[in-house]
Amino acid sequence: MDNRPVRRKRTGAVRHLLLAAAFLACSSQLLVVDANSWWSLALTPIQRPEMYIIGAQPLCSQLSGLSQGQRKLCQLYQDHMVYIGDGAKTGIKECQYQFRQRRWNCSTVDNTSVFGRVMQIGSRETAFTYAISAAGVVNAISRACREGELSTCGCSRAARPRDLPRDWLWGGCGDNVHYGYRFAREFVDAREREKNYPRGSTEHARTLMNLQNNEAGRQAAYNLANVACKCHGVSGSCSLKTCWLQLADFRRVGEFLKEKYDSAAAMRIGRKGKLELENKRFNTPTAEDLVYIDTSPDYCLRNETTGSLGTQGRLCNKTSEGMDGCKLMCCGRGYDQFKTYKHERCHCKFHWCCYVKCKRCTTLVDQFVCK
Repeated sequence: MDNRPVRRKRTGAVRHLLLAAAFLACSSQLLVVDANSWWSLALTPIQRPEMYIIGAQPLCSQLSGLSQGQRKLCQLYQDHMVYIGDGAKTGIKECQYQFRQRRWNCSTVDNTSVFGRVMQIGSRETAFTYAISAAGVVNAISRACREGELSTCGCSRAARPRDLPRDWLWGGCGDNVHYGYRFAREFVDAREREKNYPRGSTEHARTLMNLQNNEAGRQAAYNLANVACKCHGVSGSCSLKTCWLQLADFRRVGEFLKEKYDSAAAMRIGRKGKLELENKRFNTPTAEDLVYIDTSPDYCLRNETTGSLGTQGRLCNKTSEGMDGCKLMCCGRGYDQFKTYKHERCHCKFHWCCYVKCKRCTTLVDQFVCK
């Protein structure tokens, strides 16, 4: 797409000064507040605003994990909150799929931090989590616009692509990726923009890291959207096509960001209060790239300090030489073997017309679990 989103300009100094007093007053509680996250919307059933009865507690006051700015946006866009929760849920599920064969598998914990203390470390894994969840919000809001679920947006108004054949119609109701991108930027980045850490501090570096990775996730969802077309004509002759803008399958977004995770850039805070490369020989990250400021913790053993859950009890593949193999997954501790029954559909046959009938087969298989 030729009209890439432009990164939002830095907030004015006046706003920072106004926020400074409030944050200094509660500086002793910063670590506790930061433990909460809007990701918790994925774990909390959210009712639609019209379902609340007179006298009921307002929606936004019931939602945990929101920063002050996010709560204000909630009050303005209450109908968006269900879809922000859906986006967070989509991001978490995709994270768990992409890391299902890694020592860290994007496990969630049962509190408002969602991922636990491990997110307090500015690692590659944290970078990916911020990016995929931001992309999930773009995805959910863009689609909700198309489906007419939100009062402030509708179908995409994207310009007709220049390379679209002249006899093809540009219309239909496309996913409103432009609106999804803009709203996700306002909501997801609100928490980071509220912070007023000293320039050049470790906390300031983490804020810049989070903003960079949020943007990378949004860019992925935005730039991977493509043109979809439908044929019209007698007996499917496709003499005419109608085309529209459509989000990419979210699995593709996850795979793209996983590649960015593998090539993420190690950064540090520079003298000018900006992130700079640890190793100057590498290329400067673009808006699409993931960055991190801390090395990853040891995910082999459970550690309450870092939040690592360890790999004890994880399934592994005895014959694999990759990360899912028992040798690497179990970190050299060995594994236990047991047998279990596996149920699956088998001997499927197509019956005219038109259904498939299958039998249910049970087999005894070996499984291996890390000690």
